[in-house]
Amino acid sequence: MATITSFEGMGHPSKSELRQFAELFTPVFQASSDEAKRQAVAALSQCETVPQAVALFIGCQPIAIAAPFLTSSPAIDDDTLITIARTQGAAHARAIVRRPSLSPKVIDALVGLHQAEPERGMTMIEQPTNVASSGAEVAETERQSREEILRQQIKQAARHLARDDNDRLGLRSLNETQEALLVRFARERDALQFATTLADALSSSYWLAERILLDTSGQQLAVTLTSLGMGIADAVYSLERFYPHLAERHGSVSRAWLVLDDIDSEESQARVEAWRRADSYTYLPREKPAPAQRPAAPLFGAKSGTIRELRVANRR
Repeated sequence: MATITSFEGMGHPSKSELRQFAELFTPVFQASSDEAKRQAVAALSQCETVPQAVALFIGCQPIAIAAPFLTSSPAIDDDTLITIARTQGAAHARAIVRRPSLSPKVIDALVGLHQAEPERGMTMIEQPTNVASSGAEVAETERQSREEILRQQIKQAARHLARDDNDRLGLRSLNETQEALLVRFARERDALQFATTLADALSSSYWLAERILLDTSGQQLAVTLTSLGMGIADAVYSLERFYPHLAERHGSVSRAWLVLDDIDSEESQARVEAWRRADSYTYLPREKPAPAQRPAAPLFGAKSGTIRELRVANRR
């Protein structure tokens, strides 16, 4: 859709541009096919700025279309998320729960929404007997206990998912010089220098870096660049330069972007560390030549005289 493509090209759209896009988007979207709608939603899911009216409109679409946007879009504010969860049902709420991070406000709203749902199998007919009243109290107590457990689980998941991916304290990371060199050698398609720089960044042998580059799928290099914390734009560019098949477009993104997006950061670090351990076991550095042995110290001081000099001295 040309409307989506032109909007993606705006780095920081102004208020008037956002308003204009919101006015154009709805009729164009409604007139599109289901496949075009999915592609449009997938593209907008990567935009940093989307009008909240458009975000609410997309979030209220059927879950098959709205799920990628609800799960990954950074442009939806808390109030819009809460409105969607309260008005669209359990499937949309579950998609919101899978977001990379949730604010305490949204978490409390999701938990409250779950508490408001009637328990399955419970009848609404009032029982006048004491037995029915006692059973209702027990059911209410059990329900509150389950809801408290659910609240704690959601908060734990939120704390886990809300971790700062930019915090790489204690992790092996590229410095600015290494990242600039990798991009430069990728631009020149200089695999030799790229592998040398990559080996330096990994503190590994050259052979490990060469083996990573020889993986024609590009998957191993994608895992390695993710583990080193390379920026997504530079990583996509490097993959596309060395592996042309990853430059093919799928909707609004390339295959390289899809490969990188599918990699888990923690898993990539574990895999690369396993490769480095195996490399340290199998790679034998060249032995340094032994230093030349110094001649033994003279028997009679720092400099021993010749036999002739000794005889002259004895005659004196």
